[in-house]
Amino acid sequence: MSDDLTTSETDAATPAATETLAPPTPAELDDLRAKAAKADEHWDRLLRQGADFENFKKRAARDRQEDIRYANKGLLDKLIPVLDNFDMAMAAANNAQTANADALKVGVSMIHSQFKAALLESGLEELDATGKPFDPNWQEAVSHQESATVPEGHVLQQLRMGYKLRDRLLRPATVIVAKQPAAPATT
Repeated sequence: MSDDLTTSETDAATPAATETLAPPTPAELDDLRAKAAKADEHWDRLLRQGADFENFKKRAARDRQEDIRYANKGLLDKLIPVLDNFDMAMAAANNAQTANADALKVGVSMIHSQFKAALLESGLEELDATGKPFDPNWQEAVSHQESATVPEGHVLQQLRMGYKLRDRLLRPATVIVAKQPAAPATT
């Protein structure tokens, strides 16, 4: 037996190769043309949607950069009146006719309150640790001091106020932590 096929055997194995396709009918041509037109329409729509999406991505990136650039606008809008009041207080302090220091103190105290209110409204919270148990998550101990009145491990004195923005620590409170007084030495 030979591995080579003869020409007649090859023709018998592929009958479709010898048959020719019949030309399409006019109805089939119209159907193909309609499908081709619809495919072209879909392709154009796909290209337009792709371009629209790319434009949207660029616009969103631009808007995001703009939002980041001006993110502090709301806070600054609240702080500008405080700055104006500080300017007026400085002018009053420099004015030779202002002899009443108590009025200046009251004015500066009001500005301080306005400033704290603006910061609190923006989400800033003070961390007052005086008399509370020492918590290294919110406080930074700079020393220990003996105390008979404050329990050991509690904050004896707060040196600097701590702050957090909502639930995120911005600056820990700087504190002195109480410890038991040393027992008197016996000799």
